[in-house]
Amino acid sequence: MIIEGYEIYEDKLPKHIAIIMDGNGRWAKNKGKSRLKGHRQGLETLVKVLDTALEVKIPAITVYAFSIENWKRPMTEIKGLMNLFDYFFNREFNKIKQKNVKIYHSGIRNHLDEHTLGIIDKMVSETKDNNRAILNLAINYSGRVEIIESFKKIISDNLHNINDLIDNITEGAIHANLCHPDLPDPDLLIRTSGELRISNFLLWQLAYSELYFTETLWPDFTPKEFVKAISDFQKRERRFGTC
Repeated sequence: MIIEGYEIYEDKLPKHIAIIMDGNGRWAKNKGKSRLKGHRQGLETLVKVLDTALEVKIPAITVYAFSIENWKRPMTEIKGLMNLFDYFFNREFNKIKQKNVKIYHSGIRNHLDEHTLGIIDKMVSETKDNNRAILNLAINYSGRVEIIESFKKIISDNLHNINDLIDNITEGAIHANLCHPDLPDPDLLIRTSGELRISNFLLWQLAYSELYFTETLWPDFTPKEFVKAISDFQKRERRFGTC
C-alpha cells in the first residue's frame, strides 16, 4: 500500500512503535512562544500520528508523555502539563474511543494528583474492550523504576519459598511483571529533535528494537515523516543478536 508517498508492506509492519516526543520546548522557543504552547502543539502532532498509525494498521503505540525526571522542571510547566492531560481528555478522548482504540497507562501513580489519576483511570476503563489498536501513555514513567518494581513483585511472590527465589528470577518472570506484559516489545523506537539517546524509556523492552532518530522537533513531525520511519524500518535486516 502507498501511504504519504511511501510504499508500505503489510507483512513487514512493526507490531509496536515507541515514540519519544522530544522538542516541544525548543519548538516554542524558536517561535517566541511559551513552552506550554509547544506542548499543546505536540499534542496536535500526537493526534495526527495516531490517526496515521491507524491507517497503516499499527497494532500498538507507546508514547513518552511524562517521565519521572520531568518533576525536576519548573512547577509552572509541570502544572501546565497536568492541565494538558485534562485538555487531551476533554478534546480528544471521545474521538479516540470511537475509533476503537484501547488506552493503556504505563508508569507509577505516586505524585500524580487525584484529578489526573481519575482521568487516566477513566480512559483506561472506558476503552478496555476496544480492539483496533492500543495507545499506551507513559505518564510518570521510568524504565529503571519499572524494572525495579518487576523485581519487587517477583521477590514478593516467592517469599514463601525463598530458596527458589534466585531460580525464579528469569527473563520471562521479569517481563511478566512489567507494566503491560501483553504488549510485544517495540519493533521500532522513534525519537525526534536530534537527540541520540533513549532517556530511561522502556529500558527492558528496547533490547532489540530498531532506533530511528530525526532532527525534526516533535511539533513539526508530520504523518509523512512517521510513515518514512516505518519505511526505513522495513528496509532493515533484523538479526536479534545473531550474526
